[in-house]
Amino acid sequence: MADLTGRTQIFSGNTSSVDTVLQHQLGTRAFDADGNEYIYMQGVGSTVAGSWVSFDENFVTTLTVANAKGRIAVAMAAIDATTEYGWFQIYGENTIALSISGGSQADNTQCFLTSTAGRVDDVDVAVDLIAGAMCRSAESSGVITVELNYPMCLNVVYN
Repeated sequence: MADLTGRTQIFSGNTSSVDTVLQHQLGTRAFDADGNEYIYMQGVGSTVAGSWVSFDENFVTTLTVANAKGRIAVAMAAIDATTEYGWFQIYGENTIALSISGGSQADNTQCFLTSTAGRVDDVDVAVDLIAGAMCRSAESSGVITVELNYPMCLNVVYN
């Protein structure tokens, strides 16, 4: 068994903070009291709280759309410019994730990318399944509760 190393981290603010000056190294991870995990990244235009984003190895985000590839996260605030930074959730229960409004995403369904930037739906699109994301509530006014487990989309046929 491997020994764990690292330092205890204390963060100012909370997951809804939006920074205009880099406060942490990009890619820094943090946990809340419920064990949900977040990653500190650069924002992108039109991001609102609950937006789904993909991100690259430099922790630069892009709003998800159909056929996106890569690791996926959910924005915790309106980190809506490349000059802003903030927290994106990658693990645990998220209660602000955006779905297609009126799209009737059902409880206990898979999440698929859509042509609407930053939103998901449960309509089965073979190459757009987000592995590691499961809807845990029915859509209500475009918002769903999701269970996240380091989500990723590979733009390949899963089913």
